[in-house]
Amino acid sequence: MAKRIFDILFACIVLILTAPLFFFITIVIKIYSPGPLLYKGRRVGLHGKIFHIFKFRTMVVDAEKLGGSATAGDDSRITEVGHILRKYKLDELPQFINIARGEMSFVGPRPDVEKIIALYLQEEKVILNLIPGITDYATLWDFNEGEALRGSLNPEEMYIREILPIKKQLQLKYMREKSFFVDLKIICLTIRKLFSF
Repeated sequence: MAKRIFDILFACIVLILTAPLFFFITIVIKIYSPGPLLYKGRRVGLHGKIFHIFKFRTMVVDAEKLGGSATAGDDSRITEVGHILRKYKLDELPQFINIARGEMSFVGPRPDVEKIIALYLQEEKVILNLIPGITDYATLWDFNEGEALRGSLNPEEMYIREILPIKKQLQLKYMREKSFFVDLKIICLTIRKLFSF
């Protein structure tokens, strides 16, 4: 209950404080990148329920039809504005709407696409008993996934082979240790990471 109250309260505060930034990003995207403002990606959430994650669109229209779900830093589908938004994690801001709606939390395993979740072993599917989040241990470890995948001929295959196994182990670690104070620690570490990035 404390986690949900915290999520609602601070999601609303963040959305209010960043409203001018939302407005500025909206204008920039509309000027330099024709197409919708938001990317609404299908993700697997709590107990396997499908929801749409909100992000500022950083890629060309219909990017998912042109390539896989994993995105390298040098992916040709990323727009010029998208590179800047991704670098400073500004594309993630609309996820506070997901938090306010109860689909996500500040802290929890990053939600993935259905075809990646289908690869989970039965004992790993307990991760879906947690509400997905913006940040967690795995996010702190893999803070700039796009750069880690840069230069790969098949980013999705590299993600599945090299990144996903470690992310799942870190998500299971969070599941074992989760508490309100662990969440606060992860949030503080994430903020520090953002400002030292």
